[in-house]
Amino acid sequence: MISIRQLKKSFGNNVVLENINVEINKGDVIGVIGPSGCGKSTLIRCINLLEAPDSGEIRIDGVNIAEKNAPIDSIRQKMGMVYQNFNLFSHKTVLENVIMAPIHLLRIPKKQAIEEAFSVLKMVGMSHRADFMPDQLSGGQKQRAAIARCLAMKPEIILFDEPTSALDPTMIDEVLAVIRKLVKTGITSVIVTHEMGFARNIANRIFFMEERGIYEEGTPDEIFDHPKREKTKIFIQKLKIFEYKLQIRQLDIYELAGKLSEYGQKYDIAKRQMNGLNLILEEILVFLSQNADHKDMTSVIVSYQEANQQIQLEIRYGSPSMNVLEHPDFDEISRQLIHGLATDISCLPGEMGYTLKLTL
Repeated sequence: MISIRQLKKSFGNNVVLENINVEINKGDVIGVIGPSGCGKSTLIRCINLLEAPDSGEIRIDGVNIAEKNAPIDSIRQKMGMVYQNFNLFSHKTVLENVIMAPIHLLRIPKKQAIEEAFSVLKMVGMSHRADFMPDQLSGGQKQRAAIARCLAMKPEIILFDEPTSALDPTMIDEVLAVIRKLVKTGITSVIVTHEMGFARNIANRIFFMEERGIYEEGTPDEIFDHPKREKTKIFIQKLKIFEYKLQIRQLDIYELAGKLSEYGQKYDIAKRQMNGLNLILEEILVFLSQNADHKDMTSVIVSYQEANQQIQLEIRYGSPSMNVLEHPDFDEISRQLIHGLATDISCLPGEMGYTLKLTL
């Protein structure tokens, strides 16, 4: 239904989207997620040409709408758009907002437009507010009216641009419930959202956007439970990262401990976990400082996962060229201490030599 090839979009010298290649099939419900500013809204605005691409193809049912002289108006009638800020006409009632486009664009008789308007207003729970002005509505009611206005045009595709971002928390659920009801009808939908649980439950495919494009794509289970790429893992798992690099012979264990203390306080990590982390680092880094080449760089990377309050520690080092915990000179009591504190330990060849991974 929607085929995008080599899509690029810039604003001045700022390249927002680059090399976008994706297929959206009829009936797909696509959840588009990612950090703020990664181009999520720009992508769906390009799909209906609210933003003109710099280059590339956007084919809707085989028609390249990015091509000069493409029948944009007729193609746009196949697509509805639900915006962040409702975009209702403030001087018209809810009913008047809903019937305006069907009457003027689809040439539907007014009586029929009103009947169909009440049908879609009932679907979104707003038929009893048909005669209200927008300023008499709550934010959630305004967004439901905007969804009804979109449905009145009988679109084949609906694009949602962060439909709950302008709402108070108490009103978010009512809008999400309407969208859930809507997608169950089988309409093709592309939903830009920050509501991760909603995206996981409603979508059949997830696009995670980063680095000017779709960084990783997959089913909700693949993206939320088994992401393959590093930035996806960090975003989904809400990992809090601490990184410290040093020439190992210049180790200042007190400086490192101070920085780790700030990190632990910032993310409210349990003192017990931070104490264990500091003990492990001191034992391993002091050993490395005494046995590694003076030019060797060592990296300490700590990742804290809020969801399960788990710490993952990586120590990347050049020498000795083996698992330091298996080195014959490593103190046996220190080894037992570390094995007692860590639930999982592995050592693999890495970019700098070896990477020792521990889970606390």
